[in-house]
Amino acid sequence: MVGLLMSPFAAFGAVEGASRPNILFILADDLGWGDLRCYGNPHVDTPALDALAQRGVRLTDHYTPSPLCAPARASYLTGRYNHRTGAVDVPSNRGLDRLDPAEKTFGDYFRHAGYATALIGKWHNGLYHRDHLPHRRGFDLFYGFPNGGQDYWKWNLLRNDDAAPHDGRYLSDALNDEAIAFIRRRTGRPFALFLAHHAPHSPLQAPAALVKKYRERLGPDAAEAVVVTYAMIEAMDTGLARVFQTLKDEGLWEQTIIVFTSDNGPVLRRDPELGSQLRFNGVFSGEKESTLEGGIRVPGIVAWPGRIPSGRVVTTPVHGCDWLPTLYSLAGKCAPAGAKPFDGSNLMPLLEGKLVPALAERPLLFQRNRYAPVRHANAAIREGRWKLYWPGDKAALVKDSGRDNPSYRRGLVLPHWEMPLDVQLAAPTSAPQPAPRLYDLGADPGEQRDLAAAQPDIVAALARKHDAWFGEVQAEWMQSRARIVADDRAAWQGWAAPNPAALFRDFWQWNSAPKGTDSNSADPLKVFPGYWSTRAANQEVP
Repeated sequence: MVGLLMSPFAAFGAVEGASRPNILFILADDLGWGDLRCYGNPHVDTPALDALAQRGVRLTDHYTPSPLCAPARASYLTGRYNHRTGAVDVPSNRGLDRLDPAEKTFGDYFRHAGYATALIGKWHNGLYHRDHLPHRRGFDLFYGFPNGGQDYWKWNLLRNDDAAPHDGRYLSDALNDEAIAFIRRRTGRPFALFLAHHAPHSPLQAPAALVKKYRERLGPDAAEAVVVTYAMIEAMDTGLARVFQTLKDEGLWEQTIIVFTSDNGPVLRRDPELGSQLRFNGVFSGEKESTLEGGIRVPGIVAWPGRIPSGRVVTTPVHGCDWLPTLYSLAGKCAPAGAKPFDGSNLMPLLEGKLVPALAERPLLFQRNRYAPVRHANAAIREGRWKLYWPGDKAALVKDSGRDNPSYRRGLVLPHWEMPLDVQLAAPTSAPQPAPRLYDLGADPGEQRDLAAAQPDIVAALARKHDAWFGEVQAEWMQSRARIVADDRAAWQGWAAPNPAALFRDFWQWNSAPKGTDSNSADPLKVFPGYWSTRAANQEVP
């Protein structure tokens, strides 16, 4: 799509006179725009991140690439729209979170530039085969978990290929401790660290002292889910303060650019155990999974003492695809062989205080439904003040939890394992989608007044741009998907697959089974059809 792509080389070349900085990219999980004190939340204490914002730039209009975990991470890792990479959804059992083997990651770029690279924390961009884990996708060190979730106390992590079982520490502390150790172990090379925290994603668990603090602060009527969520956020912030102090102690503070953001907006619906998660999220509508502002507008904080002016608030819209081209521009190296065009832009001029009008008026594009992408299903385009939003038919947004959740649930409590993909996908719906809505974000950031009927020319112009973009990225997704499936089938050729009936014996989600199904006697592979053992069912439908 003309005007949306950037050459792999266009963003490169360090800022004149600058030495190569260390890179610390911090990604929270399900942390909303309103979950930090510096974004207006009066209830939660986040002093380390608030201080970081004071020492750098706070972005008011920062957008995650997708309102869901795996596709958002794919874009942060590649600088490309997630559809192109192959990652369009979270069911790891079907490989819908996987990155196409042809994609280059944050780790690939910085390793090529001579950096020591690490991904610490949550991956969720390729499970169940070791070739898709971070230490085979450009990172020297992977310390974390490939699954979409993990217990905060009884965690099971990997250190590259080796199991790292829980040792009594809270998960956020374990990840911050490993980040500190990685920084201290540097061997004369700059480092590029992708620190992917799990907080405040479920399961909602936090240190008892912090839970007590927020129960007393919020009062007896506050939902337990909100109390625990704020405790989780403060626990992460406290650990990040130790990471930042380590940079200072090691003499690296002014040699390190730090970015903090989130993979998507907050979960505001009910937690099955702790009740309502509804809490402050600015004026925004929507939540995680939605392309309304509440699902895609998330915190964005950038600091580089001595290079980025402190205490600034920037209202220019920024997209998650911008971070890799921005950060890699500071490495002073060309792209690695095989690199594909970025979709993001180099933000350094904006961060340094220069006016960049082109950034304010460029289109930012979003689309996410379950499984195979569907045009106009939970989609949006923002250009300047205007945003066109398609809510999508509910049928295109429903997850087959009974089939897709057993592997996730097993991964919460058991170490990583290998198995082939269940690649079957139903054909995407061809049903007409609901009409789009038009919002003026300058006057109505809460998306309460639909102006589509009053502004048909703007609707038509934005729809043309979105449809051209979707046609392009959808075609690339189909190509990436074909490579991912072929790669997995080739990897398992001649190998015996585990028996899913035994593998998931204690993890079948019987509450998602058809009514009248007896979990004591039914064959789960007939109740939840499509697992790889039923080869006849594994027909790929693009």
